[in-house]
Amino acid sequence: MFKKILIANRGEIACRVIKTARKMGIATVAVYSEADKDALHVDLADEGVCIGPAPSKDSYLVIDKIIAACKQTGAEAVHPGYGFLSENAEFSRRLEEEGIKFIGPKHYSVAKMGDKIESKKLALEAKVNTIPGYNEAISGPEQAVEIAKGIGYPVMIKASAGGGGKGLRVAFNDKEAYDGFASCVNEAKNAFGDDRVFIEKYVLEPRHIEIQVLGDSHGNYVYLNERDCSIQRRHQKVIEEAPSPFVDPEMRKAMGEQAVALARAVQYESAGTVEFVVGADKSFYFLEMNTRLQVEHPVTELITGLDLVELMIRVAAGEKLPMTQNDVRLDGWSMECRINAEDPFRGFLPSTGRLVKFQPPEEGNGVRVDTGVFEGGEISMFYDSMIAKLIVHGKDRDDAIRLMRDALNAFLIRGIGSNIPFQAALLQHPRFCSGNFNTGFIAEEYPQGFDASMVPHDDPELLAAVATFARLRYIERAVQTTGQLQGHGRRVTTDWVALMGGKNYQLHVEPIEGGKAITCGGKRYEIVSNWTFRDMIFEACVNGLPICLQIERRGLRYRISHFGLQVEPMVMTPRAARLLALMPEKLPPDMSRFLLSPMPGLLREIAVHVGQEVKAGEKLAVIEAMKMENVLKAEQDGKVKNILAAAGASLAVDEMIIEFE
Repeated sequence: MFKKILIANRGEIACRVIKTARKMGIATVAVYSEADKDALHVDLADEGVCIGPAPSKDSYLVIDKIIAACKQTGAEAVHPGYGFLSENAEFSRRLEEEGIKFIGPKHYSVAKMGDKIESKKLALEAKVNTIPGYNEAISGPEQAVEIAKGIGYPVMIKASAGGGGKGLRVAFNDKEAYDGFASCVNEAKNAFGDDRVFIEKYVLEPRHIEIQVLGDSHGNYVYLNERDCSIQRRHQKVIEEAPSPFVDPEMRKAMGEQAVALARAVQYESAGTVEFVVGADKSFYFLEMNTRLQVEHPVTELITGLDLVELMIRVAAGEKLPMTQNDVRLDGWSMECRINAEDPFRGFLPSTGRLVKFQPPEEGNGVRVDTGVFEGGEISMFYDSMIAKLIVHGKDRDDAIRLMRDALNAFLIRGIGSNIPFQAALLQHPRFCSGNFNTGFIAEEYPQGFDASMVPHDDPELLAAVATFARLRYIERAVQTTGQLQGHGRRVTTDWVALMGGKNYQLHVEPIEGGKAITCGGKRYEIVSNWTFRDMIFEACVNGLPICLQIERRGLRYRISHFGLQVEPMVMTPRAARLLALMPEKLPPDMSRFLLSPMPGLLREIAVHVGQEVKAGEKLAVIEAMKMENVLKAEQDGKVKNILAAAGASLAVDEMIIEFE
């Protein structure tokens, strides 16, 4: 077995590999860019080597620097994680030439299956179901349009070296095919250094279901059941679960056997994933093979009881798989939510900055958190937006959903935006709970984006009562800190008004042992809690049942987050509420004549010039953040008066880019 391995990655997955290596008694080496010098994976590893500036192309993607770090530290093997060089055949080959083990498949398997065009040809030879399409690299947008018309819309334009939703577009007409080709080429070149693009038929109402496979150097292969990754936004996975609510035992066996046949055809060694698109009639077609560890591997680990990272290390060291197909178990139900640094209330735009608060739910009792960040750390614009993975394991699907909803309520992040409210909303959507969904679910259910008003709470009076409870605790603290209990008692009324969501909630309060009994709308809430005002997590028993939500004071308001809903009730006396209703409303300044940066990022392109007439929907600028291109378009017709930022500038949120007349 190896004595020391190097992890050629960063963030959550680097920490994940270090955790298993430590369990196996293997020393670890972290590599890091200048932006990651204080990162968690660097702190956890036994050694660290700086490999260059912040941009990936100057650090994590430089093969020579990774090999030099191995030689410098004496690392015998390299685990690539996912992303970066994990599916780079040249990287695998170079390591092999240097006598360093690649903890993954051999370079020839990576080359064959990491290239989506070649992998599709091999799948055909291995008698794996494949989807119709054009399997050669496309030379330009005109050819892309002709091919798309020949296949028949809709089509999917994909980067050959792509992954993670980057370098992928769906086109429903000639214009979308033409524009989508250009975007795919640009994203693929920037993210993977390979701008080849191909096209295939887009299956309507598809599910994305993948099979985890394992192979060793002794000719042994197994499949570890399936994962359903159909909950996606812009082709990036949001929630994954294992098993799939759509797959029956016969289908699982058929898909698993085809996945193994493909792995066997390329002499695959290590963990890999064969992805399928599945139609409503349970027909399935090969999409691609990911020759690496998947982001969502924990859900497979929890239903099988296996450590996939450990198995990868053991296979790389020449050991046999410790199980046969009959040994693979399917125990309970697991789900994973990707917790991303993005603001769902601002169109899911990337959110960077300092993690002022980072308090994941407590692990154990079916809850697992994989992360590479810490409170006080920096979320950089240079890397992927995922900051943690929240995974749960329940006895069945309903139990897993319940566990996940409770865990999301207890996951506290402040300083940056996160997609936790959106994840919580998805977990209670009737279609998701029923299991009746496909990859178009989010686009169909949230066509105009997401805001908290789309998540009606089934008991808004409870939120008003909790806000009132918090208000009274604040008053009690103020009384204690000002010494008013010594002879200058403050009379606190028993009647209150909570202004929330445009409605006034009338509340009556009575003291009870350990808390307050609050009546609102004819409902009585007996709230017992030792919550203090400094706590953002509010845990209590309400009418004898446990509850967990997030609450914080914001001026005169109390922001409450619960099951995806965010409200800001204002609690006051009835007289204060009557007086407030007489106050004039202060309107925000009109910024409609400016194009503002919706996110922090790099301004790649200004697509207009001073004096130009623009039409609604016309491209104005392109901003790159967290490895994704974001095209800013005109919301209405207008004329450009001034260009306020130059291409190449680093922009802050709401920074002015263009002024219109």
